[in-house]
Amino acid sequence: MLKINLLNMKMKNPLMLASGVLDLTKKSMEKFKDAGAVVTKSIGKEERKGYKNPVFFETECGILNAIGLANPGIDNYLKEIEDIKIDNLIGSVFGKEADEFLFVAKKFSRYVKAIEMNMSCPHAKKLGAEFPDEEIKDAVEKVKEAGKPTFVKISAENSLRRAGLAIEGGADGIVAINSVRAMAINIEVKKPVLGNIFGGYSGKAIKPIGVRCVYEIAKNFDLPVVGVGGITNARDVIEYMMAGANAVQIGSGIYYRGEKIFKEICKDLERWLEKNGYSRIEDIVGIAIKK
Repeated sequence: MLKINLLNMKMKNPLMLASGVLDLTKKSMEKFKDAGAVVTKSIGKEERKGYKNPVFFETECGILNAIGLANPGIDNYLKEIEDIKIDNLIGSVFGKEADEFLFVAKKFSRYVKAIEMNMSCPHAKKLGAEFPDEEIKDAVEKVKEAGKPTFVKISAENSLRRAGLAIEGGADGIVAINSVRAMAINIEVKKPVLGNIFGGYSGKAIKPIGVRCVYEIAKNFDLPVVGVGGITNARDVIEYMMAGANAVQIGSGIYYRGEKIFKEICKDLERWLEKNGYSRIEDIVGIAIKK
């Protein structure tokens, strides 16, 4: 009932662990075997320290973070994930230019089922969402040389344009969205709460933005779309899939509901499908789109 086939991945359900959430170590990722797929932390060519504390702040309706793409570098990370027991592992990569993206993707290629290009981190200078539009097509073409299905993760800003450029470069799928660029100020100390000032905002509040982006991309382009942003329950998953998502990723939902969120959502999805007369979850994909 929940099984899907997404590019080269046979997934037991359409749920994925989103990049950047408990995916730095093999041990932490193996806790999420209830998910249909796991996306690694975004990894670069070399080690990156990230930003100074504080890097995390909970608001009244979401979470701010500014980790700064901290990671150990691809060579050290591959040692960590050697022999990992995850059926569908997706390698998230970032770079400041096309050749850097390709370098990391090639290193990842024998360990993962697919590549996710991070072109949407909202707070990393000259990386992620700041990766130039005019270089997207070339970067995707380069990463395709690694021989793996390639997803491109985009932000809410200029989502249709950047998705279109990625598709021109040969992207096999689009992931939308990443956290939204935001900030908060501590009025007692009169300073921003994050060490980097700006961070990425995630949680329930961004779900309507993510659903809108998925809907627009799915309506305008014919390729798999993965929805991300504010998913905490089965109804959220269904909403994204009706908007055109073939699968979804869950990140901040783990903060609110714990590691069992994947198993619990799958049970609720099955109940909803049975109650509403569906035999396959794939049958609800895009049914809210007006062609």
